Amino acid sequence: MKTLDYIHLSESGANSVVASLNQLLADFQVYYSNLRGFHWNIKGHDFFVLHSKFEELYNDAAEKVDEIAERILQLGSTPANKFSDYLKMSKVNEVDHISNGDEALQNILKTYSHLIGEERKLLSVASQAGDEVTVALMSDYLKEQEKMVWMLTAYNTK
Repeated sequence: MKTLDYIHLSESGANSVVASLNQLLADFQVYYSNLRGFHWNIKGHDFFVLHSKFEELYNDAAEKVDEIAERILQLGSTPANKFSDYLKMSKVNEVDHISNGDEALQNILKTYSHLIGEERKLLSVASQAGDEVTVALMSDYLKEQEKMVWMLTAYNTK
């Protein structure tokens, strides 16, 4: 028997959720890579604050990558795992050589805006499939990220 036989989700519903989860996985992988670059390359008077914050953010993104991949596996599918595939799938663009804090924060806020939009779509797809676990996961992500958007916006206000 397959996992779906035990968790009472239809294959077609699960496949729709998996497609959205793979998209989100690719987006988070590119976002994670961008965050590592911000962490390594940040310069200026906010170095100590932002260096630590970027590390916190990339650790959080890495945890979410793992949760998303594991959810895909729980739904009986296989997560994308090649970075070349992530780059083809992701709607988050790679960035390079950003050392300015304001520019990095603007990129992060833009990425959060995208991720929040994708998570809201995924929440709807999962709800239609009767997949309360993915709904709960996306709700948790949205709660955390909306708070982080508020905090980053407050920090970046001059």
